[in-house]
Amino acid sequence: MPVVNRIADYATDMTKWRQHLHTIPELGLECPKTAAFVAERLREFGVDELHEGIAQTGLVAIINGRGAGETIGLRADMDGLPIPEETGVDYASTHAGKMHACGHDGHTTMLLGAARYLAETRNFSGRVALIFQPAEENGGGADVMVREGIMDRFDISQVYALHNAPGFEAGGFYTTPGALMAAVDTFTVHIQGVGGHGAMPHETRDPVMAACGIAQAVQTIVSRNHRALDDLVVSVTQIHTGTVDNVIPDTAYLNGTIRTFDPAVQKMVMERMAQIVAGQAASYGVEATLDYEVGYPATINDADKAAFAVGVASEVAGDAKVQGDSGREMGAEDFSYMLQERPGAYLFLGQGDSAGLHHPKYNFNDEIAPVGASFFARIVETAQPVE
Repeated sequence: MPVVNRIADYATDMTKWRQHLHTIPELGLECPKTAAFVAERLREFGVDELHEGIAQTGLVAIINGRGAGETIGLRADMDGLPIPEETGVDYASTHAGKMHACGHDGHTTMLLGAARYLAETRNFSGRVALIFQPAEENGGGADVMVREGIMDRFDISQVYALHNAPGFEAGGFYTTPGALMAAVDTFTVHIQGVGGHGAMPHETRDPVMAACGIAQAVQTIVSRNHRALDDLVVSVTQIHTGTVDNVIPDTAYLNGTIRTFDPAVQKMVMERMAQIVAGQAASYGVEATLDYEVGYPATINDADKAAFAVGVASEVAGDAKVQGDSGREMGAEDFSYMLQERPGAYLFLGQGDSAGLHHPKYNFNDEIAPVGASFFARIVETAQPVE
């Protein structure tokens, strides 16, 4: 079964939808223009129920099939990123300093294409719940929607999502059973020293040197405190301090990210980081405060649902373009919260050659939208055929 022919007929419309969404990127939970556009399309398609204002600007639309059955959830994220766009396309962002640099405009479009087809054909039993989620990039919109009760409220039994993948063959799919993406935590260290003249460092307690010491020391967590076969990333991504060349500042700030799969490894990192920050602060004679923020949990596919989704993807794209055991990676995704509540699977859809995700020159490949929409539609039709 290739791309659904009827969905292929929507390709021109889907490109228009996607490129319009690309012009209006919004951040976090505040996606009112995007949500309004999505709601307008869903009403045009004739969905049976439309529930707005979930997680502030999220939506859930219900389409009833032709007989009794369970409710399958399909999710797309809607938010953009605080990145100035450099694509040069004629439909570039009209919101200064914001852009769709991760393809969520495409994800939303793919789910809209599936919604149009499913509302038109209804060649399935039970119901489908179309979940349009804000704040994937920052704010944990999936967690908010789950805490606001969407899984129980709409009686969702299983849930699926897609993400585009630059550098992977356009229209191909990959995923893996079990753990697919890592848990993500954030650490911030605030250092208070005593500043002074750069020519008289003996009169100061230098926060710059303390920041450098902490940045280097936390790398030993990976190299010396954990088993080499356990996946772990600790990355210092920011150090901010100082103003001019001849003044030692009073304060410094450093920040970074931690990626894990095993809660025991995560706990070890938290403990060691607290010890390192305290020890380094004492050795440099400064005060240092560690803020450790636990973020999105690991994204863990249900093995049976992942195998089912791989089968559907193979029908849409062909066996040669689908990898069902691609291994796990250290990126993170808040769809993990939905997978904690219901069995399901998260897959990547190849975008072809393009700038990478979160790059100012990234742009979603409109040619893959009918592929993703067909996958979503066939998930529903295959899981719950009309009897």
